[in-house]
Amino acid sequence: MWLARRRGRNVAGSGNGVQRSDPARWFRCLVAPACVLAATLGAAACSGTHEPDAAGRMTMRSAVTYRFLLRNTPFFTALSTEQLQWVIRHSHEWAADAGAVIAKCEDSRAPDAPYWILLDGGWQVETGGRTFARGHADPGKWFSGSEGQGQSCQLVTNQFSYVMRIDHADMQHMLGRGFQLGSHLDSGARYYRSIFGNE
Repeated sequence: MWLARRRGRNVAGSGNGVQRSDPARWFRCLVAPACVLAATLGAAACSGTHEPDAAGRMTMRSAVTYRFLLRNTPFFTALSTEQLQWVIRHSHEWAADAGAVIAKCEDSRAPDAPYWILLDGGWQVETGGRTFARGHADPGKWFSGSEGQGQSCQLVTNQFSYVMRIDHADMQHMLGRGFQLGSHLDSGARYYRSIFGNE
């Protein structure tokens, strides 16, 4: 059952502790080529049928969130098993092709814009003719359209990636319950202030 991700509701996977030599990346590296190959051959992709991205292009597929992978993803390593379960129940994961537009900043002044977390792969913020690329262990491993402060921008994957959407209200709920995500959010906020000229 570990050969491929399949489309459907986010469910908990194995709770076995896995040391990060990097098992999550190793597992996803096996899955990603299979997804790309399936899509190239016109077969059913292992993450399900294609869905539209923020630009309306069919570049994303729903994916199952496995707990042992989430546990070894930099944004979530400080969470307990119970907290990881809560994240899985209140999020949605996608496998995204390279070039997928994950989010746009037209509504960047909206304070309740959802959070996007880069689980694996890479993405870049494009704004004002400039490009800022980051990986899943960098300060820019999460993004919210509200960080654009009204400027035009978009978040685009630059390789096959796994991304997770968490609604603003759910993120605030997690922080209120003591989920140790504050340091990641703070470093990311500083990074985005440097991009959008607010620092």
